[in-house]
Amino acid sequence: MVYGYPSENVWELDLQRFGALQSSRTFLRHRVMEVMPLMYDLKVPRWDFQTGRQLRTSPLYDRLDAQGARWMEKHGFERPKYFVPPNNDLLALEQSKTFYKPDWFDIVESEVKCCKEAVCVIDMSSFTKFEITSTGDQALESLQYVFSNDLDVPVGHIVHTGMLNDYGGYENDCSIARLNKRSFFMISPTDQQVHCWAWLNKYMPKDSNLLLEDVTWKYTALNLIGPRAVDVLSELSYAPMTPDHFPSLFCKEMSVGYANGIRVMSMTHTGEPGFMLYVPIEYALHVYNEVMSVGQKYGIRNAGYYALRSLRIEKFFAFWGQDLNTLTTPLECGGESRVKLEKGIDFIGRDALLQQKQNGVYKRLAMFILDDHDTDLDLWPWWGEPIYRNGKYAGKTTSSAYSYTLERHVCLGFVHNFSEDSGEEQVVTADFINRGEYEIDIAGHRFQAKAKLYPVISFFTHKRRKDDVELSDFHGK
Repeated sequence: MVYGYPSENVWELDLQRFGALQSSRTFLRHRVMEVMPLMYDLKVPRWDFQTGRQLRTSPLYDRLDAQGARWMEKHGFERPKYFVPPNNDLLALEQSKTFYKPDWFDIVESEVKCCKEAVCVIDMSSFTKFEITSTGDQALESLQYVFSNDLDVPVGHIVHTGMLNDYGGYENDCSIARLNKRSFFMISPTDQQVHCWAWLNKYMPKDSNLLLEDVTWKYTALNLIGPRAVDVLSELSYAPMTPDHFPSLFCKEMSVGYANGIRVMSMTHTGEPGFMLYVPIEYALHVYNEVMSVGQKYGIRNAGYYALRSLRIEKFFAFWGQDLNTLTTPLECGGESRVKLEKGIDFIGRDALLQQKQNGVYKRLAMFILDDHDTDLDLWPWWGEPIYRNGKYAGKTTSSAYSYTLERHVCLGFVHNFSEDSGEEQVVTADFINRGEYEIDIAGHRFQAKAKLYPVISFFTHKRRKDDVELSDFHGK
């Protein structure tokens, strides 16, 4: 135990990963009957439960389902994985589960390409959403103590921040928009709904003038991704949406079509240009229809979470529950910008981060680009693969995806520095990462990989367009 916390990640055993929605006798009876045989089965990647489905759905569920959406489930919420074109065999595609190249590869490629060249819509309504308001400064003061970044920002600004424990590890990774001087809008991962609520209630003062409200069900969230997203919203809002008028990480309420009060945020969770639209649920279908109608001239299409996964991993975006957990600190994953140690108020985890900043980190999140991996013939990396540095075990991957831009598999994972004599962990520096030769072990076969501490997509794309260099040239830089 460190600071009273487990020495291993125990999220999979935490009861707060469940909610009241999973407590019905019918749900439990059917889910338990499905779970028990799986203890002796080999689950393929991206495997989904078959029971307890269609429990929580977006208002757009039927509309998206009719357009070929294939579904995954998260915290009881149905989320689109990808959209099957009309001429594909839906049944055959749904049954094609494998450790090798999946049949949805080309479908996701077309969605990713559309996100990069035109505009796509991803229904992300499942994200947890809280509002924190007060009559005075109670909301700001409470959030400043619970979160690591500085939330005393001008109205309309969005802050990426961590909700840390005393160890400095992530209890939650989220985005918070300041709606006005006394009101904040918080967006968190889907499976954080119960855990985050409990954590905030634990550390926020019991004050009748301070209100914490779960508004997850009140808003449909549409992620409008791509360079033409600005054109679509400009037509629908009759307001300038260019960076000069609507800078990055900014939030404002505006009209979209006939609907008022749409919270539009200049962020996408993928690194691509675009906007998040938080739409009051009664306007969801209207706003979606308007976006799709106006977007036709710009090549708009639906996309799913598999495309989002590919985009965010190639941009080196770490996600909570996959790459980040209660034992991961911001200093270990390049999240220094989400911490303000000198913001003028103490916050949970600050002392641990100050100590870690002084002593150094004992693991570091890195991006690995596979060199000699054959996408068509070799087993794919999914997550949990061993990482070898100079032939020695150095950690394991936390998530991976095929990058359609790099035309290579990209893995994220933590690198450790184990002593050859005692096996104890030692400080990991940027120089230690950069000087190593790496391999990723996939089912007993090691593939060479290049380790990077910063995203490389923008550089690669520029070089590719300019002089059509080979990927091997890029890897040497």
